[in-house]
Amino acid sequence: MCSIMGFTDSSIPMETMTAHFDRTISRGPDMSRVARVGSGWLCFHRLAIMGLTEEGMQPFELEGDAVVCNGEIYGFRPIRERLSEKYDFASDSDCEILLPLYREYGLEMFGMMDAEFAMVLYDSARGRFIAARDPIGIRPLFYGYVESGAIVFASEAKNLVGLVEEIFPFPPGHYYCDGQFVRYADLTDVAKYATGGIDALCGGIRERLIAGVEKRLDADAPVGFLLSGGLDSSLVCAIAARLLDRPIRTFAIGMDLDAIDLKYAREVAKYIGSDHTEVIISRDDVIAALEPVVAALGTYDITTIRASIGMYLVCKAIHETTDVRVLLTGEISDELFGYKYTDFAPNAGEFQREAKKRVDELYMYDVLRADRCISVHSLEARVPFGDLEFVRYVMSIDPARKLNTYGMGKYLLRHAFEGGGWLPDTILWREKAAFSDAVGHSMVDDLKAYAATYYTDAEFERRRAKYAFAQPFTKESLLYRELFEKYYPGQARMVADFWMPNRAWPGCDVDDPSARVLSNYGASGK
Repeated sequence: MCSIMGFTDSSIPMETMTAHFDRTISRGPDMSRVARVGSGWLCFHRLAIMGLTEEGMQPFELEGDAVVCNGEIYGFRPIRERLSEKYDFASDSDCEILLPLYREYGLEMFGMMDAEFAMVLYDSARGRFIAARDPIGIRPLFYGYVESGAIVFASEAKNLVGLVEEIFPFPPGHYYCDGQFVRYADLTDVAKYATGGIDALCGGIRERLIAGVEKRLDADAPVGFLLSGGLDSSLVCAIAARLLDRPIRTFAIGMDLDAIDLKYAREVAKYIGSDHTEVIISRDDVIAALEPVVAALGTYDITTIRASIGMYLVCKAIHETTDVRVLLTGEISDELFGYKYTDFAPNAGEFQREAKKRVDELYMYDVLRADRCISVHSLEARVPFGDLEFVRYVMSIDPARKLNTYGMGKYLLRHAFEGGGWLPDTILWREKAAFSDAVGHSMVDDLKAYAATYYTDAEFERRRAKYAFAQPFTKESLLYRELFEKYYPGQARMVADFWMPNRAWPGCDVDDPSARVLSNYGASGK
């Protein structure tokens, strides 16, 4: 990860600007630089992943143009080789190709990139600033307007607190230019569904996921893997272990009392021959982490916070005890193939609309969780299930095929890796457990009990009433909202609402986001 900011004018004093920028120095602790460009500034905190020498430091400049980018551009080497016929390159950094790409293709470059990125670019010939974000929003970007009316861009909302009146998430799949936000990519807009036999469809899933993992193994810094023992992270680890043909480093976390998934992660690690580390946490660890987690996340959402605590603590341990700098994770599978609650989808059209909504909103929930929990510990997240070609392909599969008519959720993904010895059947066909539950059911129970001690019933009703938007509806959600307001006062609209199952569907009208409350949870998490 890295941290970027872009000021489109110089009305903010240097000391104010740098103080706000340094709030996210953990994203890029290796080197920092602030550069005057045109009428404004570009700022960069670097975490060196590709091209580890000083020549890879940003902003990159080219005849007056400049760019800062937090991102990974996959397959950049052949692009650089082609561009090198006209441009000189000083480093091995993937992001050094951005200014030559802009010179060659202009704003069309964004739709051509296979990348997860957030960037701010200065075009000296036109005297304009351009910003853009990847189609899923895997890399964070926010913006707001200072008193002069100028727009400011930043990697995290915390950079902008106190600097602008209202903070906005930069919309994924858009670029900003000349005061306008323009959508250049929409991965969930499907014109025509892919049809064909189930084996052919699953073959396409398998090939694309393998390719998504393979391109994310390219790093000049040490790589590790988060392994929960669930299907998604286990597949990522199994694919990587086979591609690398050497032991990979895997990390799992669980509660000291009832760590549901540790035994499954251990089983996967043994099967693929990984160098495996377990992190054990207690109730006290969970409660102590709660406020730092909310401060890092910039959300009040219940399920995001619950699921973040385990990830935050395992990443903290990785940062403190290893040299790993890149982590591959299993996020974005549920949004594509279905949650436990999507078993209740009334029909294929409803399933597809729900998948579109979830992918379009990922940047506010699971993607936000992964980015902040990992980056706050000076690590970089890579998400193979978020590979652009993989997402396009899975979204294009006829949703009737993705409905759970098989007696097992995510059947297509499981069937895609059936045979070939990728994973033991006990893992491949295991019922899904929610991440926060899999760390240990006691973790969520501890959080609820802790929140219950904070407020009397009367205090709960009085204090929640002051929030008109996304009003807290449990003592736990009120505690999270008050912690959020402590660090991000008045900025609740950065998140659309609480992540909840689709309550309009029969079987999904519940008051807690955990899949544990659904009637079909069954053997999940056992």
